[in-house]
Amino acid sequence: MKIGVIIQARMGSTRLPGKVIKKLNDKTVLEHVISRVRQSKTINNIIIATTTNERDTVIALEALRCGVEIFRGSEDDVLSRYYMASKKFGLDIVVRITADCPLIDPKILDNIINFYISNHYDIVSNASSNMSERTYPRGLDTEVFSFKILESAHLNAKKVYQREHVTPYIYENSNNTHYYKNNVDYSKHRWTLDTEEDYKLITHIYNFLYHGKHDFYLEDIIDLFRKYPKLYDINSKIEQKKIK
Repeated sequence: MKIGVIIQARMGSTRLPGKVIKKLNDKTVLEHVISRVRQSKTINNIIIATTTNERDTVIALEALRCGVEIFRGSEDDVLSRYYMASKKFGLDIVVRITADCPLIDPKILDNIINFYISNHYDIVSNASSNMSERTYPRGLDTEVFSFKILESAHLNAKKVYQREHVTPYIYENSNNTHYYKNNVDYSKHRWTLDTEEDYKLITHIYNFLYHGKHDFYLEDIIDLFRKYPKLYDINSKIEQKKIK
């Protein structure tokens, strides 16, 4: 059983262009994401899925420099990008995260993957647009599903948003989904990188906790917020972009 993390990345962010190659402590956001995902004990492959656009060559080169696999596909049809990347690398289980999450937690990643393997759901996720289902900070978002489920979505999804956002078709056409929840609700926290305010907050977190090693995780960051509660105010007014 081959388990692969596919990390989608592109330069063309509307609110913060080039965000995944911005620097945090002299390393790119993408390198930090890869370093944190590498701590997973369950995955076999890390694949950066970017586009065929010339401007995204810098992402492909950074991925290769970091020693991970690279796949280039459609910019708008991200579902096909995931499907073809999964097929190329022979994945049985697909783990979806995005490259704008430099605080992704490998322990949570493994917990969700192991829960998926031990159960019989179509998709297991700690991410939801429905806040009543969300307990983890935005920026630790992880979705796990089989290649077969991904293939079915690829073959059947027709609407633009279903292809642009990878998993909507799965949620909309399955009665067998599971939202993986934390025992404490931290959903008010926003640790993803989509705006300058997000970048300012994540930079502060890295300045406090990163000293050349990725040895800080969910509870360490929460403890930092308890010590410095004004950190929360830096990006608390930023709204997540809605699926159109």
